[in-house]
Amino acid sequence: QVQLVESGGGLVQAGGSLRLSCAASGRTFSDYRMGWFRQVPGKEREFVAVISRGGGSTFYADSVTGRFTISRDNAKNTVYLQMNSLKPEDTANYYCATNAGWSAWNTGPADFGSWGQGTQVTVSS
Repeated sequence: QVQLVESGGGLVQAGGSLRLSCAASGRTFSDYRMGWFRQVPGKEREFVAVISRGGGSTFYADSVTGRFTISRDNAKNTVYLQMNSLKPEDTANYYCATNAGWSAWNTGPADFGSWGQGTQVTVSS
């Protein structure tokens, strides 16, 4: 098991930026792809982005492509989500999670193992 702790959420105006961090401990961080999801109360958890084990490949949801960037630092056991040009519809609780996949990108929550507790992002209009 990997323990994950997200941070960096907060309140920001539309058009602003935030950088989320997710610190991992436990098993070897670089053994896993890492993903970010978000969830609004009453709705299903939504895929945001995923990054390969070495950080060289990434995949994004259409809704965030061009605005969000996922990255990782395996020496620091941390994955990041840089969010620019934020919109009110980006308001959600953001979660990081581990993925053990090897071929096609996994984007469903059931494909991800360990989860953090989430960090709230609120974008005001």
